[in-house]
Amino acid sequence: MKNILSKIFALSTSVKIKLLVLLGLLIWFYFSLPSKLFQAPTCYVIEDKDGNLLNATIAADGQWRFPYNKNVPQKFIDCITTFEDRRFFKHPGVDPVAIGRAVIKNIKNKGVVQGGSTISMQVIRLSNRNDKRSIWNKLKESILAVRLELSYSKKNILALYASNAPFGSNIVGLDAAAWRYYGRSADKLSWGEMAALAVLPNAPALVHPGKNRNVLLKKRNTLLDNLLQAGKIDKAAAELAKLEPLPDEPYRLPQNASHLLQRFIKDNKTWKQETKIKTTLDGNLQKNVGIILQQHQSVLKGNGINNACALVLDVETGNTLAYVGNIKDAANKEMEADVDVIAAPRSPGSALKPILFASMLSDGLILPNSIIPDIPTQIGSYSPKNFDLSYDGAVPAGRALARSLNVPAVKMLQQYKYQRFYETLQQTGITTLNKNADFYGLSLILGGCEVTMWDLAGVYASMARTLNHQTKNHGKLDAKDFHAPNYIAAKDTVSSIQHPVSGIPLDATSIWFAFQAMQDVMRPGEEGLWQQFSSSQKIAWKTGTSFGFRDGWAIGLTPKHVVAVWVGNTDGEGRPGLVGIQTAAPILFDIFRMLPNSKWFEKPKYNFVYVPVCRQSGYRANIDCPDVDTLFMPPNAIKVALCAYHKIVHLDATGSFRVTEACESPSAMQHKSWFILSPAMEFYYKQRNIDYIPLPLFKPGCAFAETGKLIEIIYPQPDAKIYVPLEINGERGKTVFTAAHRRAGAKIFWSIDDEFVGSTQNFHQLGLNPSPGKHILTLVDENGISVSREFEILEKENTLSK
Repeated sequence: MKNILSKIFALSTSVKIKLLVLLGLLIWFYFSLPSKLFQAPTCYVIEDKDGNLLNATIAADGQWRFPYNKNVPQKFIDCITTFEDRRFFKHPGVDPVAIGRAVIKNIKNKGVVQGGSTISMQVIRLSNRNDKRSIWNKLKESILAVRLELSYSKKNILALYASNAPFGSNIVGLDAAAWRYYGRSADKLSWGEMAALAVLPNAPALVHPGKNRNVLLKKRNTLLDNLLQAGKIDKAAAELAKLEPLPDEPYRLPQNASHLLQRFIKDNKTWKQETKIKTTLDGNLQKNVGIILQQHQSVLKGNGINNACALVLDVETGNTLAYVGNIKDAANKEMEADVDVIAAPRSPGSALKPILFASMLSDGLILPNSIIPDIPTQIGSYSPKNFDLSYDGAVPAGRALARSLNVPAVKMLQQYKYQRFYETLQQTGITTLNKNADFYGLSLILGGCEVTMWDLAGVYASMARTLNHQTKNHGKLDAKDFHAPNYIAAKDTVSSIQHPVSGIPLDATSIWFAFQAMQDVMRPGEEGLWQQFSSSQKIAWKTGTSFGFRDGWAIGLTPKHVVAVWVGNTDGEGRPGLVGIQTAAPILFDIFRMLPNSKWFEKPKYNFVYVPVCRQSGYRANIDCPDVDTLFMPPNAIKVALCAYHKIVHLDATGSFRVTEACESPSAMQHKSWFILSPAMEFYYKQRNIDYIPLPLFKPGCAFAETGKLIEIIYPQPDAKIYVPLEINGERGKTVFTAAHRRAGAKIFWSIDDEFVGSTQNFHQLGLNPSPGKHILTLVDENGISVSREFEILEKENTLSK
């Protein structure tokens, strides 16, 4: 090395200068090619899982320019090399033979009639966006073409050319040209079609489909003859290709997933990836789901219901199979069909109830058939109502879920704690709870929050995935099974957009029980309607209706698929009859009919226990429960409270009256276990359960020895604030106060503020009209048992308490 340096220093100054110039030229030559040749904006393009075009948007500069595609059809390679650069695969970027031929021909014709540019040189010219022809530009293009050949393969150079060559009007690149001129992808073009496109970059301004058709026809047919001469096609293929028609006006590009394209454009602002992706969508399913939505919406719009959307997910992967974010009605702006409702936060109505049910099972707070109070309830200013405004008194938790009863759901959330449920929703994948838990309170379970269909469907898919994997995971929960849905087919991209969550408070067995309950599609007031939704396969499904009839939901699942449907108005307008079971459920089942049937979820083989369960109350059996079943249960069932509804009562020898030791000899007593509800629960329960037997009366002559709650005020609730509206005659109406007594035939004396207002017997309701202000209601029975409650009559309606 020292010898080489000493020899260099020994050279004359002029030689050193020449070497430095040469070195500078070599360095310039090496760095002369930009790292990225083409900087022009490209269209956003999405394809289905098979590579079929779903949707595309025009590029920011107004050109139809699809992103770079490394796959160039062989037909185009044959056509473009035959037409533009026959020695493409032999020269190093510059073809002296072609240049010489062009010079001779131009001299003979006394003008420029043929160029000597190679495809590599044209790539350089396209990247520089310099159409000015001069000797200097040609020289520069020649040098850069050689440099291009040193860095790119011939195949890559052809791909650069095919992706950036002009094809007339505002169409750039082979892919865009194929779709705009022929309505299909380039790899599906015939020889005649490909030859017509191959001649366009040579003179895109002159040879334009739709005009100059004779010139285009002549150039195309000449190319076909040259292909025949070169042995690329046979004579029959060439003759048939010449008979093919030339393209007419450009086609509109497919618009089969416009809302998913919106989502991709938004997501890509963060990802900053290529503007073309292959999605996980099933193209045929996507079209069919869109057709189903349009058919149903054409009927629903008669009731002023304008919008609908649907999402179909594959359970195992979380991949999106169909994404129809709204109806198609671009011409009518009032329909707001451009809004992607799948991504829009909306009130879920009752759609979160199965998650609460599974969470409480997992936590050991209830068993699937534990009875939950279903009575008039007021918690502060919040007073939930069932959809049909009726009450069951007490109802099994699973049946309350299947019938979507609101009051039991609020009672359950009150037990589970809304703060904890708030965290559970976030842990399972709900991302739109932007306020703190206290903001939502107990209304969280009845649609008091907003969720997106994307999140909600993802949660149910994750629950189904967890259940599917319970055997493989030996009953252990894998947090990776809970992740957001995905719509991009590339595996390396999926890992970057799916975010596994941690601390999932659910187990597979509890999820299985939740799905079992969701199979019963009966809903309050809809018992006859549900039968029309029978299906050949088992489907766990749930509907939801938001307050004010603004949102109708239906979400269903099998071990293979999750389908979510929303119906409503994007502007939030409520409509009578806009309930999930009537509007969204029919769409849900129409979609399921297009999906392949699958077996039902396998019953968990791990992580379960067998627990003695009281048949009447659904809680763990205590020693007084007469009917006990040992049942398959979630693992934390052993933590569930013992039955509090069965107690031993003492009866006389006939079994007709209750007695005490003061009036009956213990040896003559019968001791029986009795199912005992609170007076308020009993009041409603016995109306729906004719087999319910109230406690017997005490035997005449026995000293009064009642224990427990005997009188219960059903309405008003504690500290209730009541507004009584004016009747049609202008007078203020009456408030109906309701109570229940354990003993049939008992007489209750009513007073307000120590002033007697009436009495009732058997049926304890009284219509009263107290003056505005705070009052105390007092009830006393014949035995002096009393109960009191404070309430307030409002002068004006309190909108905050509604």
